[in-house]
Amino acid sequence: MDITIRTSVLPQDDPEAALAFYRDALGFEVRSDVGQGSMRWITVGPVGQPDTSILLAPPAADPGITKEEQRTILEMMAKGTYGWILLATRDLDGTFEKLQSGDAEVVQEPTEQPYGIRDCAFRDPAGNLVRIQELR
Repeated sequence: MDITIRTSVLPQDDPEAALAFYRDALGFEVRSDVGQGSMRWITVGPVGQPDTSILLAPPAADPGITKEEQRTILEMMAKGTYGWILLATRDLDGTFEKLQSGDAEVVQEPTEQPYGIRDCAFRDPAGNLVRIQELR
């Protein structure tokens, strides 16, 4: 079997803030940006990795989701407990400094974890947890 991960989905409730974080702070390239107003689906990904991307989608835009489910999703996003992603870099300290110098919310400074990974964590503008691991 030959399976790869093509796209992961994270919710975003402010397209411009999402772009400022993923494009401007993380340096991802915008692959597509469709829709208008708050109903925009934005695909971003790391430069030089055209086959890997993140779809930043409006939360609860699925017509099959009930109003109560929409409310729950928005509440979980506000608490930062809905979406998360793991990224990796060879320059964890430099990446941390760049993000910290912007307005990204720091959750954890670079830390050596007891399970052998050194990483840090931020929240994106929608509250999603973004953990960044150091590649060794």
